[in-house]
Formats: sequence, structure tokens, C-alpha cells
Amino acid sequence: MKKTLGIIGGVGPLATMFIGEMIVRRTKASKDQEHVHTIIDNDTTIPDRTAYILDQTNENPVPYLQRDTQKLASVGADIICIPCNTAHTFFHEMQEVSPVPVLHMIRETAKRASELGAKRVGILATDGTLAANVYQAALQEMDIEPVIASVHIQKQVMSVIYDYVKAGKEVTPEQWQPIEDAMLGLDCDRIILGCTELSIVNKELKLGERYIDSLIVLAEVAITACGYELNN
Repeated sequence: MKKTLGIIGGVGPLATMFIGEMIVRRTKASKDQEHVHTIIDNDTTIPDRTAYILDQTNENPVPYLQRDTQKLASVGADIICIPCNTAHTFFHEMQEVSPVPVLHMIRETAKRASELGAKRVGILATDGTLAANVYQAALQEMDIEPVIASVHIQKQVMSVIYDYVKAGKEVTPEQWQPIEDAMLGLDCDRIILGCTELSIVNKELKLGERYIDSLIVLAEVAITACGYELNN
């Protein structure tokens, strides 16, 4: 029995369109009817997750995330995913109000790192995701050592996410190279792209096999969870 996928989007909008594309491209199908039935709610009204995690006087995104979870289930979604790593800080709040399963992007990405035999993994993510400790905890559960960038490099990562990708600007190889060099200098055998805006950078710059792209992991898990096969 094939299942319908619901996607809570808008976090950010470009990453939402990209996961939709990846689901189509990674599904083994020869015609329209063999693709995953997907319902996308590109809800750009959801408040910034990092801003709230770092300062809870900002608007709380949880009511929006819970509303969208219930909305997608009410219109036929059998499984729900959200292509935003930082939003998984509030995973339990989303799942507790959802009548259907919500996929856990961060746990699935940590599981992928384990399957690849990684032992020391760099995490490139928002300040909010890092402050919430969700990736560190997920990797440690897999007996993998998490590695965080220096304050200087983390500022560059946040600039790439907010000043470039979220602003619709392209990131150049010259802008990305210092980030990669710094993580490799920390002896990371793999690097997690733990923000879906960084998945856009990966798409444009083709960063290479050392990286584990959380958005692509989520797309592949969603496909199989809905009862479809992956392309080779």
C-alpha cells in the first residue's frame, strides 16, 4: 500500500522546492502515476526557528508547526516530513499532536553517517540547531564523535545560510572553500550539511562524497517510508 507524503515547507522556500525535486528524481518511476503522492504546504509564515531557540522573547514557531502538521494529516497525508533541521528541536511537540508519523531528519542523517562508517563527523548547521544539541546527541547515540566549527567559521556558515541562500544569492566556491578547509583541518571523516539551505549550496557547487546532505537523506527516507523504491 502506497502512502501519501505531507511536507511542511517554507523553512526555507528554496529548500522546500529542492526536496520536492529530489523526491521526484530519486523515486524509481517510469510514468507520473508511479511517483510519490505529495502534498506540500509552503508555509512561509512560520517564525524563524533559530531566532526563537536563541531568544525566546521572539515569536514561537511551535504553534505554526503543530498547525501545519495537523493540517497536512487532515487533507490526507499518511507520513509527514519537514525539510528544516532546526525545526527538529521541536520534533516532540509536532509528533505529539500528529495523528500520523513525522520523519526525524536528524536521526536519519546520523544513522546514514553510521552506515557509512563515520567515526568523527563535522556538523554545519544554524546556531539554533547547534545550541539545541540535536545533532550532537543523535551522533553520540550512534557512537560517532560530533565536531563543531570554530566561532569564526560558524559565523561564515550563518552568513552563507542567511545572507546568501535565504536571500536568493548564489554562493561561490571561493566563499565555501574556507569552511571546508576548516572542517577537514579538524580531522572530520564526514561533514553533515545540517541545514537545508546548505543543501542548495551542495546542489550548486557539487561538494563531493565527503558530505552527508540531510535534505537528500530525508528525501530518500520519505520515498521508502511511503512504499516506493529508490533509483539506483
